[in-house]
Amino acid sequence: MHYSDFLLANTNTLLKRAMNDGYAVPAFNFYNMETLTAILDAASITQSPIILAVSETALEYMSPDILMGMIAGAKYKRGQIALHLDHGHSFEICKRACDMGFSSVMFDGASLPLEQNIAESRRIADYVHKFNISLETELGVLSGIEDENTKSSSCSYTDPSVVKDFVRQTKTDSLAVAIGTSHGAYKRKSANESLRFDILEQIAKEIPKTPLVLHGASTIPQKYVKQINKYGGDINSARGISPAQIRHAISLHIAKVNIDSDSRFAFTASVRKTLSTNKSVFDPRVYLGEAKKEITKNCIDEIQNIMGSGYKI
Repeated sequence: MHYSDFLLANTNTLLKRAMNDGYAVPAFNFYNMETLTAILDAASITQSPIILAVSETALEYMSPDILMGMIAGAKYKRGQIALHLDHGHSFEICKRACDMGFSSVMFDGASLPLEQNIAESRRIADYVHKFNISLETELGVLSGIEDENTKSSSCSYTDPSVVKDFVRQTKTDSLAVAIGTSHGAYKRKSANESLRFDILEQIAKEIPKTPLVLHGASTIPQKYVKQINKYGGDINSARGISPAQIRHAISLHIAKVNIDSDSRFAFTASVRKTLSTNKSVFDPRVYLGEAKKEITKNCIDEIQNIMGSGYKI
C-alpha cells in the first residue's frame, strides 16, 4: 500500500510549510485506538496539521494490520495528517513501514559511527524516495529512555560542522538534532537548565533549507505528575522542557516537535483519578474515555500555546 491510498500527507510538505511560516508541526506518538482518536480530535478542533508517530515497539504492540485498519477508518482532512515511523533502527523496519503505507520514516543511526550512519541513511533515502516518502535522520544522541529500543545513558550534542555534509551525502529530508532535550519523563534536574540554542543557531545557518526536528520535547505538565501521585502513583522528580524554550527553538528553525511522554502522563493521570474516585467502575470505556478526553485537551493546549500550528489547514 502507498500512503496516498490512506489520504495521508507527505511529511516533507508539511514541514517545509511550517518552516516557511514560522511554526512547528507536532508529532504525537500513539499506541491504541484511544490515543489515536484523541490526537485526531485535537487536530480537528484546532485545524492543525499533525504527524502521527509510531515507534517500533508501538508498531509491534498494535500489530501492522490493526494499526493500518485504524488509519484507514480514521476521519481527517486529506493531505494534512502524516503517518511517521519514529526511531527506526534498521533498513528493514523502515522498508516495512513504507510498504505498509507510512508517509515518512525516521532512521535513527545516531549511535553509529558517522560514516556508517551516512551510508545506512543514504541507503534508506534511496529506497523511500522512489515512493515519494520522506526521510528523517538524526545526528547527536539524546539521553534518557523512550522504550526498550530507544534509550541512552549519555548525551552528545549535534556537531554543526558536519551537518551540511551529512545532509548532502544522505539526501535526508529533515534532521533531528541534539541540543539538550532527552527522552522519557526525567529531562531536567532543575527548571533552570537551558537548551543549547547556540548550537541550534549554528546548525540553522549551515542548513537553512532543511527542516530541523526536536525529539524528547515533552513538557511533562506538573498537574499530571501531582495527580498521578495523589491517586496512588509514585513518580518523583519528573520534569520536562519548558514551553518557552520549545517556542524559542521553533523560532530558530525547528519545524517538527516530538511529543510522547505528555500523552502518557495525561492518560495515566486520568485513569488513576477515575478508578480512585469511582470505585465501582469496571467498564473500560468509562476510564479509557476519560483518558482520551484528557489527551485531547493536552494536545490542544500544546498545538495552540507551543507549536503555533493551529488554524494552518
